[in-house]
Amino acid sequence: MRDFPTWIRFPVADSVDRAMAWVLANLGWFFDWVGDVGLQILIAVERTLLFIPWWVAIIGVGVVAWRALGRVRSGIAMAILLFLVGTFGYWPHAMNTLSVVIVAVVFSIAVGIPLGILMAWNNTARNILTPILDAMQTMPSFVYLIPALMLFGLGRVPATFATVIYAIPPVIRLTNVGIREVPASVIEASTAFGAGRWNLLFDVQLPLARPSIMVGVNQTTMMALAMVVIGSMIGNRGLGMEVLLAINRVNIGQGFEAGISIVFLAIVIDRITTAFARPKKVEEATGEDTEPDEAEEANASKAPA
Repeated sequence: MRDFPTWIRFPVADSVDRAMAWVLANLGWFFDWVGDVGLQILIAVERTLLFIPWWVAIIGVGVVAWRALGRVRSGIAMAILLFLVGTFGYWPHAMNTLSVVIVAVVFSIAVGIPLGILMAWNNTARNILTPILDAMQTMPSFVYLIPALMLFGLGRVPATFATVIYAIPPVIRLTNVGIREVPASVIEASTAFGAGRWNLLFDVQLPLARPSIMVGVNQTTMMALAMVVIGSMIGNRGLGMEVLLAINRVNIGQGFEAGISIVFLAIVIDRITTAFARPKKVEEATGEDTEPDEAEEANASKAPA
């Protein structure tokens, strides 16, 4: 009585196996085509990153960080972190890792933002997508490797596919939240002035939801970078593969260098993307305009009645 009865069984595994066998038999050509196209895109992005001289890339990252964060020392710090990755001998591996992250994040944004807009516009779509997103975020990341491996085999393409599935939920959720949090009074005023649905979206809702959407992009990027090591288990090269090899060989030094390189990349990407999510400071945007107003008020208070 204490053991669960063996005759009560719901054969989920058998159903999944049959469904996967049908997909491979009837749609295998499609996934082969997607794999070939995806591989060419990944190779093109990696070659572009490797074509850029290392010192140009480091200076460029420093300038972007300086402009985004508003501090010269912050830009120098980000450039130093990227420089350290090169001193460890992992510059080509870092570019390989970045190519996978860039492609995965771009695809996640291209699919995630429209789905987030759909969720914000349609409650039925939100009710359907919410449990799917919950399952995607709570499922162990290793599970994503199984369908990716079966559909695309070994290599960077299945790793990128698994990364997209793992990383896409934040940008969908936060796009939905950002658009829904646009004040109703702003929407009513825009509608009163004749704004259509698409004008309302591109001129009002998306600009006001930009901080929330950028936070979603930031979280998606961080989750994509977190899949680097896991993706190496199905043939993805880069820093994740170096960590995996160090674990297999019990090489503590190599594992530390590769691991800290991933950390440095994560810090650089996180700081820059977070800066784009923050709205500009009020004093920076209006400081020049408020001072004359304050002077006029002071002069008016001193004027005789």
